[in-house]
Amino acid sequence: MTGKSSVALGLLEALAARTDRVGVFRPVYKAEAEHDAAVELLTSHPAVDQSYEDALGVDSQRTLDDPDGAHEEILRRYHQLAAQHSALIVIGSDYDDVANPTELAFNAEVAANLGSPVVIVVSGIDRTPEQIAALASVSVQEFTSHHSTPIALVVNRADADALESVREAVSARMPAGMIVAAMPENPVIMAPTVGAIRSAVGGTLVQGNPEWLGRVALGTVVAAMSLPNVLKRLTENCTVVAPGDRYDLLPGLLLAQQSGTFPALSSIVLTGGYDVPEEITRLLSGVPQDLPLIVTESSTFDTALAVAQTRGRLSADSPQKLDAARRDVSAYLPLEELLDTVDVTRSDVVTPMMFEFELLARARGEKKRIVLPEGDEPRILEAAAAILARGVADLILLGDETAIRSKAAQLGHDISAARVVSPSDPELVETFAAEYARLRAKKGVTLEEARERIQDVSYFGTMMVQLGEADGMVSGAVHSTAHTIRPSFEIIKTKPGAKIVSSVFLMALQDRVLVYGDCAVNPDPTADELADIAAQSAETARQFGVEPRVAMLSYSTGTSGSGADVDKVRAATEAVRAQHPDLDVEGPIQYDAAVDASVAQTKLPDSAVAGRATVFVFPDLNTGNNTYKAVQRSAGAIAIGPVLQGLNKPVNDLSRGALVDDIINTVVITAIQAQAADADAPAPAADPTQAQSAPSDQKDPA
Repeated sequence: MTGKSSVALGLLEALAARTDRVGVFRPVYKAEAEHDAAVELLTSHPAVDQSYEDALGVDSQRTLDDPDGAHEEILRRYHQLAAQHSALIVIGSDYDDVANPTELAFNAEVAANLGSPVVIVVSGIDRTPEQIAALASVSVQEFTSHHSTPIALVVNRADADALESVREAVSARMPAGMIVAAMPENPVIMAPTVGAIRSAVGGTLVQGNPEWLGRVALGTVVAAMSLPNVLKRLTENCTVVAPGDRYDLLPGLLLAQQSGTFPALSSIVLTGGYDVPEEITRLLSGVPQDLPLIVTESSTFDTALAVAQTRGRLSADSPQKLDAARRDVSAYLPLEELLDTVDVTRSDVVTPMMFEFELLARARGEKKRIVLPEGDEPRILEAAAAILARGVADLILLGDETAIRSKAAQLGHDISAARVVSPSDPELVETFAAEYARLRAKKGVTLEEARERIQDVSYFGTMMVQLGEADGMVSGAVHSTAHTIRPSFEIIKTKPGAKIVSSVFLMALQDRVLVYGDCAVNPDPTADELADIAAQSAETARQFGVEPRVAMLSYSTGTSGSGADVDKVRAATEAVRAQHPDLDVEGPIQYDAAVDASVAQTKLPDSAVAGRATVFVFPDLNTGNNTYKAVQRSAGAIAIGPVLQGLNKPVNDLSRGALVDDIINTVVITAIQAQAADADAPAPAADPTQAQSAPSDQKDPA
């Protein structure tokens, strides 16, 4: 197995960030197989709107019986799909050995007929760099000799310690301009899932969460010894195989799973087909746990052998595997260079999924450290596991380390890569308290008061950002907005030129992304503050790839109305134009004139913004908050935010009803803001007396 499904998945998601209609085509498949795993993986992807059957070309047997007819049918099926999609991922065959000359020749002929550039994937497993280079050279020559165009060669499943040697050896034998990449063997991708192990041993799930059947099993421990000896042999995400009559082991293993002080298990398999005694069942039922307990009729020896021989593959039913593949591809494969080579231009249409993939790719490009103060919240733990697995950011969780890791293990979330910091850590408390007391000296804060306040998770996390221990902070899943962002007003403060801290929502509609501000922080901004919100919102739009055309919204358009509210918007618009002459801004303007070209033609025919606005500045919080929610519900838009702007360093607030996806998106947004902050090299913070006053202790309307 070359592992080309990982490469195909990475290319698909990179394409999905550039264009809105990505399809999948497998020219040759094996009809007698129950299903084609690669096709199933890609057609089940949310970015692909296509059935499994539509992705299939011809049966492999036909390529042997009638090669010319097979080529004709492949070409016909390809053009049918191409007419419906803006880009296609074409998956080469793997019904035979990857080095088989006949198979290589047929794939090369197919690529030439389709006019498709080729990314060759070869396996590096159990091969030296020289052997890999020889195989790569043969593969490239085979494709070029049949008039197809290889643009890249990817060595997958290579020795992690020899990646540079592999790249050098392969590059030396490649044509000029060929992209060469090497990816290491990833045990998570190749490991079996718990579900696959259950099937391999003919087992029955008698207890535990069925959703855990999609988790990977990275090793096997045969528990034929006493509990202490079993415990010291446990490894992360291992499957424990135990004789079915060793009931004494179960309480100890479950306690180890819950303790957070031992490696997390993937499952327990009891052999011999013994029924678990009622007393043990009663004991276990009183201990909340999701760990799968599987019973099989097989002997311990046969079970251990079956588990050891079970192989895994990349599949849509295992989020762990998908996230591991995404992380590897982003780390080792130059996706943007590949797409630029085949000239995949960016679409004018931006779907929510395209926007999401683009943000994830940007966050991975320069990973930042984000602190999550609510470290023991289940939604935070689930989001943290996904973020770490996808390689989007490095995370710091605040709280008691044993308690947090124990809860994560119980919930089945791998946060082993996260740093866990106690807000009561004596050394950090002293350092942070001294700095906080210095910053708040004019307010009369003593060192003793600072020590007490700094152990609040919001203050502690904010101080980590201020002192460079973290690049940004995300909180608010269980705390109020005031509790979350008041410390940032006191410690981080507004950046130079910003009058206030405000917010925007990134509104991902079906075909574009709009920016709405301010919908979460300032109830009734003045004209000057409204102008500041407009400028900040335009800057935020640019950070996230939206070309700013700013509409200063009101109930009146142009000079048609008057009154205090309209005059405020008119004054704010004039201030923006004076302070930012390069910015396209229009106001006062009604929402319909801002978004609808036909209305704009009637009301403001000469405006550069009317009918095509991308940044919408609302006159007050009441209007903004209600509008964003109305658009979110009625148009099915994805609202990402609130994204705070105007601070020296990024801190973002969550709604207390935030879903896991909301948390992930907010962390990604914060990481990208941190990248921009580094690029801007902000000046020292403003004087504390100029900081914005903190909001009341109410959760924001978002």
